[in-house]
Amino acid sequence: MSSSSPSLLEIPAPLTELGGAALQWQTLRDRLSAGAQTGPGRLLLETLVPSTDREWIAAQQTRTAELRLLVASGAAFPFRGLIDAEELCAKARIQGAALEAEELLALVGHAERIAEWRELLLSPPEAVQGKWAAIEALSSPLLEHDVEALLRVLRGKIEPDGSLADDASPDLARIRREMARQHRAIEDTLRRALQRLSEDGSVQDALISVRGERFVIPVKVESRRKVQGVIHGSSSTGQTVFVEPLETIEANNELVRLLDEEQAEIHRILVMMTRAVSLHAELLLLGGQILAELDALQGIARFAQEFDCTRPSFDGSFALERARHPLLEMRLRASGSGSLVPLDVALPEGKREMIISGPNTGGKTVALKTAGLLVLMAQAGVPIPAARASLPLFAAVFSDIGDAQSIEQNLSTFSAHVVNVDRISRMADDRSLVLLDELGSATDPEEGAALAVAVARHFLRRRSWTFITTHLTALKVYAAGEEGVFNAAVGFNEETLSPTYELRLGVPGASAGLNIAARLGMDPAIVTEARAQRTTQQADIARFLDELHTQLDTAKTERETLAATQLKLDNEREHLAREGRAEQQARTRELRKELEKLIEQFEAQLRDTVKAIDDKAVAKRLQRDAAVRVAGLRREFSERFQSTVEAHDPSPQKQKKPGAQQNRTPKAGDLVRLKSLNSEGRIARVIDAKTLEVNIGAMKMRVPMSDVAELTPVFERPVDAVRRRGTGVSVQTSGGDSDYLSSEINVIGRTADEAESEVDRFVEQAFLAGLPRIRIVHGVGMGILRRTLREFLRNHPHVASLHEPPYNEGGQGATVVELRR
Repeated sequence: MSSSSPSLLEIPAPLTELGGAALQWQTLRDRLSAGAQTGPGRLLLETLVPSTDREWIAAQQTRTAELRLLVASGAAFPFRGLIDAEELCAKARIQGAALEAEELLALVGHAERIAEWRELLLSPPEAVQGKWAAIEALSSPLLEHDVEALLRVLRGKIEPDGSLADDASPDLARIRREMARQHRAIEDTLRRALQRLSEDGSVQDALISVRGERFVIPVKVESRRKVQGVIHGSSSTGQTVFVEPLETIEANNELVRLLDEEQAEIHRILVMMTRAVSLHAELLLLGGQILAELDALQGIARFAQEFDCTRPSFDGSFALERARHPLLEMRLRASGSGSLVPLDVALPEGKREMIISGPNTGGKTVALKTAGLLVLMAQAGVPIPAARASLPLFAAVFSDIGDAQSIEQNLSTFSAHVVNVDRISRMADDRSLVLLDELGSATDPEEGAALAVAVARHFLRRRSWTFITTHLTALKVYAAGEEGVFNAAVGFNEETLSPTYELRLGVPGASAGLNIAARLGMDPAIVTEARAQRTTQQADIARFLDELHTQLDTAKTERETLAATQLKLDNEREHLAREGRAEQQARTRELRKELEKLIEQFEAQLRDTVKAIDDKAVAKRLQRDAAVRVAGLRREFSERFQSTVEAHDPSPQKQKKPGAQQNRTPKAGDLVRLKSLNSEGRIARVIDAKTLEVNIGAMKMRVPMSDVAELTPVFERPVDAVRRRGTGVSVQTSGGDSDYLSSEINVIGRTADEAESEVDRFVEQAFLAGLPRIRIVHGVGMGILRRTLREFLRNHPHVASLHEPPYNEGGQGATVVELRR
């Protein structure tokens, strides 16, 4: 892994001021680390700190987002088995060293995790394919190493209990086979000896024992002379001695030799495996570092997925939408005591300071802690629980929250607050976040208020990003009258005497202490006397704040009611519109069928009339003229019918042609769509304010301005400008009016009936547009489409002749049609 690559192993430019214990950064790190699966991964999260390095923050946020795709798909990677391999690799590098089997077994699991992640990189799940470039870049150094070569040496040689497998080497397998045979031979000899001695009661128990790696039998002390052999000790009671009979001494000697040979082979195998570890130490250490970081990032991704977190942006503004304190939300989930109310904490542009006021237990301190902790999370590369977040990049986070009393330093609560605020005031600058809870409290209210306003002004002059909670009216007034300062209020329901935990931006909050005391049943006389003790100004301000919040509640309720009503009206309007369109479409289909039926009856009557004429030449001419006339009438009726339908279309979604302008003054060259014909044409000239001369294909006509449905300006092309000035330039186009009609139609793939219908319409359009010839592309195939179309065209009234083009222009796959003039 490149040393310049952003990494959790070495965090650049870390914040040294993290707001103290009040923001609970350490607690959050502990909760995050619980999501990691390995010791190295947990250690990285336990030591995570925010940074001021944009590149590092962006890299961590991107990697977390990519791993979140893996987590969301249910394919989270199992990192368990990863270890800190540094000490074992250092030991393995010692010449001739042999790691213990348990140590090698741990390294096997470590190497297998690396191999599995490497395989995942080469064949990623569908959820992340092409979507995790940052993770691939972080892991790419692993692709340069062959972890399988190490696993071929290590894998399968050590049993789960830490012993070497029989097939760890051919010699070990041979030795253990010989040992097994020797065991059986010794046991058979000893059983025969036991059976013989059992008959005269010389043995204590008919059991074979092992003493000093030698097989023995238990013999009563008084019978020891009956068994020739070597005594290897006695029982704790002294009643039994363990004797190795003479007939098994040589066999036991051979077994001991095999045991020594086995230990030597085991040592050789362990040395060989240790040597392999030393040769691949770089891979094991590098893989451990990368996978530890990935384990930590996946733990963060699990947290982000569970708490629906978002990636913050660092654009210089301060805005948290629907933000939630993660530790508080965890606690509420664990206790099942309800859900957390999200907060909006935002400073408008140009503001650097927010004064948050309102009653006790209303959530002022929660707002401070939420803002502070989410800033630390964002700069530590952790997605934050909010709908949207844009933040400045802070160099330090300071806080003075909670009871700052210090017995050790002999400081009162107020004194401790003053010492802490003084320290912050000397260190904070325009890149600092300052969070002050109940500024100016715990002393005389007037002096505390004066000090609080002075401290607030100091941080405003330093341009520190400052959030202050207070009950002091002086600070609320200061915020209302000072440029760069913003009021906010936490919500409180006086009916239920419970906080709403909402943060209302732009207005100060009422402390409501006397109102709460009255509602809680305090003696009315005491409450009345307390109200009388307030100055007129204080009473006016309190009354104004009460009225303001009442009006805000009323406005919110009305706004919600209006929104619900508007939604209902929109749904009803859409429902009626759908019904209207459906009814109009049904009526249109009915009228179109009636029109088609009338035209078909007219055509049938016309054919009958022509058939009744005896003169064939006259009949043929009448038939051709009638076909032209019927086609024109059909087109005219269809266009007028469509124009009438569109003119009466009430749909608000009716689309107009892009670029069309209704209020523009028409000019020569502009395109227009006519209501009467439902066709497009080009303005030849403007006759007067009410009349235009329009070209539609080869036709030129005068139309009233009221007949124009759409007007689209068209800029004159350079070629047209040259032609207009009389310069001899010739431009070949696809037809007489190249803006509207091509001189070619492609009907490949159509059935004969479909192709004949499309070609018939195309011939009529080309004839009306004044095209001299057209080209029909029908392909070669079996020749059925070619024969059908050519037979149809030979009898068409608008066709003068047709011929097959040269081979290089289509040959048998096309037909060129010359149209009548």
